[in-house]
Amino acid sequence: MATHIDPKVLRRQLFFWLVALAIFGGFLLLFRSILLPFVAGMALAYFLDPVADRLERIGLSRLMATVVILIAFVLVFALALIIIIPLLVTQAADFGSRLPGYIADLQTLLTHESRFIPDWLVAQMAGLKDSFAALLKEGAGFVGTIFQQIWNSGKALIDIASLFIVTPVVAFYLLLDWDRMVARVDSWIPRDNVETVRELARRIDATIAGFVRGQGTVCLLLGVFYAVGLTMTGLNFGLLIGLFAGLVSFIPYVGSMLGLVLALGVALVQFWPDYIMVGIVAAVFFTGQFFEGNILQPRLVGQSVGLHPVWLMFALFAFGALFGFVGLLVAVPTAAAIGVLVRFTIERYLESDLYHGTERSPAPPVPAAPATLPQAPAAAKPRKAAVGAVQAARPGKPAKP
Repeated sequence: MATHIDPKVLRRQLFFWLVALAIFGGFLLLFRSILLPFVAGMALAYFLDPVADRLERIGLSRLMATVVILIAFVLVFALALIIIIPLLVTQAADFGSRLPGYIADLQTLLTHESRFIPDWLVAQMAGLKDSFAALLKEGAGFVGTIFQQIWNSGKALIDIASLFIVTPVVAFYLLLDWDRMVARVDSWIPRDNVETVRELARRIDATIAGFVRGQGTVCLLLGVFYAVGLTMTGLNFGLLIGLFAGLVSFIPYVGSMLGLVLALGVALVQFWPDYIMVGIVAAVFFTGQFFEGNILQPRLVGQSVGLHPVWLMFALFAFGALFGFVGLLVAVPTAAAIGVLVRFTIERYLESDLYHGTERSPAPPVPAAPATLPQAPAAAKPRKAAVGAVQAARPGKPAKP
């Protein structure tokens, strides 16, 4: 039966939520320059809350669980900052300085080693080399000027301090009070809609948890696999290319393809004519794709998160253009929430009279047939009298009174 929607209530609710959305969007736009540590802290608190709940179940208090989690997180982050980050920065700078030479060597290799490369591709490679050299020169000067201005204004120090000081503090307080905040927000929900809002919140949480936590684990595992595999092959910048491919794998299949193109380009210049080593480099990515598609994605992400890769890419580009790096942080959760709300709206629409038209009255019930009571046999009642008559008719036996 179709669900009736009161047009007045619908218009009032729509107006309220549109105004609330406009205020929220205006708030983000107004304070987007200072939102990064707060958004990062909220994201940390959200993703670490299940860990805190597990520690509470084994006997730790909420305060102690929060302290243990954040100390472990800070130690891991500091270790990565001391050991891995400097190596990545060095490789990235070296790769940027060698990239024009790689393009030139790849152009020469394709020209001399293959007769099947069309002329237009060779010309494009030559033009790419010249354009990249000019762009790199101009871009280096522009970026240097920007960084100098930012550093002189002190904004760089403020941003670094906000990331490494404010974010852990925000995450600590939010993680400590997370359950109380959720309960408080739940108490503010209108009682007529509380079950609907709770169901939507559960769906959004399941979608975000299933994709972000699952896909984040996939990215981490793929990045480690690619980095170790490419480094073992002896590929230059193997660690950098592998971790980059794993990071961009947040968008399924895109990271692996970009990493494959970069790795093959470097491998062709470095190993040619040893095509076996080039094949081994390609095999690293094909093996990673096999594990991602057949083992990691089904087990860690699943098929029901409801985030299409095209929708995810659109959200990343759109929110990145609007809010910068903060937009990239909130793009996936927002895309997940919008997807859940759209599916819920479609479900309600298909159940409403907006879809079915004029609500039809239910068919009148069919009257039940009257029950037929069983009738006793006609001869059952006078059976005693009949037996007496028969006995009276027998000779020598008097009839019973």
